[in-house]
Amino acid sequence: MTAPMSKMLLSCLTCGLLLFLLASSSCTETTSASAENKGYTQQHATQRNQELVTGADQVEKYLPLLKGKRVALVVNPTSIIGNTPSVDSLLALGVNVVKIFGPEHGFRGNASNGAKVADEVDAQTGLPIISLYGAKRKPSKADLADVDLLLYDIQDVGVRFYTNINTLRDVMEAAAEHQVAFLLLDRPNPHGYLIDGPVLDMQYKSGIGQFPIPIAHGMTVGEFARMINGEGWMADGLRLDTVPIIPVANYRHDMPYELPVKPSPNLNTAQSVMLYPSTCLFEGTILNHGRGTQFPFTILGAPALKGTYDFSFTPVSIPGMSETPLHMGQVCYGLDLRSYDVEQLRKRRQLNLSWLLELYQAYPDKARFFDSSYSNQMGVIERLVGVGDFRKQVAQGWTEAQIRETWQPGLAAFKEMRQKYLLYP
Repeated sequence: MTAPMSKMLLSCLTCGLLLFLLASSSCTETTSASAENKGYTQQHATQRNQELVTGADQVEKYLPLLKGKRVALVVNPTSIIGNTPSVDSLLALGVNVVKIFGPEHGFRGNASNGAKVADEVDAQTGLPIISLYGAKRKPSKADLADVDLLLYDIQDVGVRFYTNINTLRDVMEAAAEHQVAFLLLDRPNPHGYLIDGPVLDMQYKSGIGQFPIPIAHGMTVGEFARMINGEGWMADGLRLDTVPIIPVANYRHDMPYELPVKPSPNLNTAQSVMLYPSTCLFEGTILNHGRGTQFPFTILGAPALKGTYDFSFTPVSIPGMSETPLHMGQVCYGLDLRSYDVEQLRKRRQLNLSWLLELYQAYPDKARFFDSSYSNQMGVIERLVGVGDFRKQVAQGWTEAQIRETWQPGLAAFKEMRQKYLLYP
């Protein structure tokens, strides 16, 4: 067989395999990706998302960039081609995947919020998995000694305290530091319509706030990577010469998008994803926000609200989600947002502060409401919100409109800066 014929045959086989992977993954719900996301519920996601094509699904655009290279994947359960884990698809397509880097919650997505994740070997593929949420936060020189290209493909939810953007920065930094090629497969932001919240005062920089951005930034992970590089947010002035991105086809920021799989253990429903930018603020309060139940970020309550609210729930230990939730084993009373019309959030294009203001007024011991010394399961409200005056504003009875007014100068400056990094209308 001649060389041209061999290349043609290989090309046909590759195309055929690719079509098989995409077709089979779209016709079945029994893949390993869907198995790991058992219980995740959507609301008409297929109908809404059918016109979109993620970067990962445009294999024909990036497969040639991977051929002949030793590739390391930065992935988790959201990294899918069709409905098939991207690592499985890429291996089947002949890509030389040499290792996997895993973010918070791990490569398989089964570690609890904030839990350190150890290095391991993937039982299914035999590939080494190096945790970026354990002893280290970014790949070392030794980790990258046998790597030609770092491929980043992780779904983000577009908020400052969702830690995958920290991992993105650290991976880009390692690529720049050790002269390793970098490629990002972009995915839609389910909150692409939302740019809101105070810009982080960097004196409150922490593991849940690394960048001077508002709570919700309204950018895809690809756009945010461009901002990281352009604004010089990597250590020691490091920058990538370019940030290669496979964009999402047919995407607009204002487009409704429901994730095909849960992005993390406690964002296990479409409702929780949509409420998350607003209800995650309750991590800095004495209110349990659904951790220790199957409805995180959609129910809110505390034992002290008995008699004020009829709705109740009891947090319990749930391995892989929340082992020691706030108020564990105690009946909590409060708000049930599981049926809240999230389209109201889309129409307002704002975080909802009314729930927090209402529950603060209802809580009998207001000195305890933001007191993180009460439990190690409580966060610090200043780190979540990102500024130092929010606690006082709430305590003094400021209205939502008054609080928002203090955010506007920083928000306006961010929106202007954001424009130059956008890939989509």
